[in-house]
Amino acid sequence: MTILTDEIRGYIGRQSEQITACDAVEPGAVRRYAQAIMADDDMTYAPDATAGRYGGPVAPPIYPAFMFRRPLGTPDVLSERAEDPDFDGLVSSASDGLPELPLHGRALLNGGSEIEFLRYARHGEQVTQRSRYTDIYERESKNGAMLFVIVETEYTAGSDVLLRVRKTIIRR
Repeated sequence: MTILTDEIRGYIGRQSEQITACDAVEPGAVRRYAQAIMADDDMTYAPDATAGRYGGPVAPPIYPAFMFRRPLGTPDVLSERAEDPDFDGLVSSASDGLPELPLHGRALLNGGSEIEFLRYARHGEQVTQRSRYTDIYERESKNGAMLFVIVETEYTAGSDVLLRVRKTIIRR
């Protein structure tokens, strides 16, 4: 039985609006992130980093991908849909600003990520992201059909691209 319908194929190429992180790159969040990835001895991330090779303090390479949090006072999708018996807690592509694929009840697996790093985000910069479905295809496994959903997200600061992230999401 096929999962890949014409309706789902129609999602290929759809992209989100540009989303701006609720906070700029800030020293406290950079410090906590650097500690979490065990890179807190790298003084390049410290707020008092001098010009050095990056022109001042920067955030770790993939920090921009973790900046997008729900702003204070905005609805929490988990709370909003808590009473919905069909909601399984999966908000994968919806969190990238993309429309949710009509695959209710299908398990979600992380198929991995590819990251292209172009430059560090500097303290104080405002970061934006835009995502799009670049491909959706089906493969057969011993347990049945699996759908591979490829989502590419570009993170920018001003006119500079910081990162490109290509995620593979598997639905079965």
